Amino acid sequence: MKPLEILSALPALSKAAPSRILDSPAFAMPCRYGEETVLLRPAPVRPADADTLRLAVLFGDEPHVLGLARTPRHPELDALWNTRADVPAPILLALAERECGPLFQLLENAIRRQLRLSGLADDAAAADSDLALQVADIPFTLTRTPTVETALGSTLRHLDPTHPAIRDMPLTAETEYASFALPATDLATLAPGDALLLPEIGTVPPRRIIDTRYILDDAGVTPYTEDTRCRVVAADPQTLTLGDLFDAAETPPPAPPPPTATAPLRLLQANKTLAQGHLETLGDAPAFIVESLSTPV
Repeated sequence: MKPLEILSALPALSKAAPSRILDSPAFAMPCRYGEETVLLRPAPVRPADADTLRLAVLFGDEPHVLGLARTPRHPELDALWNTRADVPAPILLALAERECGPLFQLLENAIRRQLRLSGLADDAAAADSDLALQVADIPFTLTRTPTVETALGSTLRHLDPTHPAIRDMPLTAETEYASFALPATDLATLAPGDALLLPEIGTVPPRRIIDTRYILDDAGVTPYTEDTRCRVVAADPQTLTLGDLFDAAETPPPAPPPPTATAPLRLLQANKTLAQGHLETLGDAPAFIVESLSTPV
């Protein structure tokens, strides 16, 4: 599975509202700035209102305010930045039209609506909810509206899977030693002291079931679908991160070792624990010995 496929299988992300994706520190939207391929990301430092040139722009017919911070990308604006309050509005707007064209085009493409510069914005302070973004070395603020949120945050493709906010997300990993069908009558009469033979142990490499959504084995990472089969797993689940899973998809790690003698185990069905027990050898065959049954919920 590719990182995007792995992300798409996580309900916490696949069902995330555009606002959550846009607010993630891992937000990174690929864009074109002139001839450059760049990423639109959260600004590391929010530009202060007093340090921005506030432009009134329209996306389609919707009014927005674009607050441009000082940047050497706009040399003529940069040259008069400290005295811009004394520069007539038509001159500032003409310079913005001439120097900020690549940025305007980038935003037009990203929002998927025509951008038009309509004048200088009033002196009202930007709302705290306004977005603080950066592309290349150009930080800016932008009015946050449903149109902007939907355009920028509507896809998981705009999350950087290499960012710690994504890679450090914790996942639960269960080591599965055996999987088999067990008749309903046998399950109904299961009792402490019963033994279930596990011929897979020692012959079939254990695998990991991650968050009941992924299988991690020598094939890498593949989707997991729960069924009615019973599964014997290590008693204690482990924790790994989404980054660990991305890495394992690229280079599958060695299979977990088989359980040791008397290792504590659990019997599951449909991701519910049916019984606790341990490993024993009966004759030459490994077996799950039932110690206790789980109380039905």
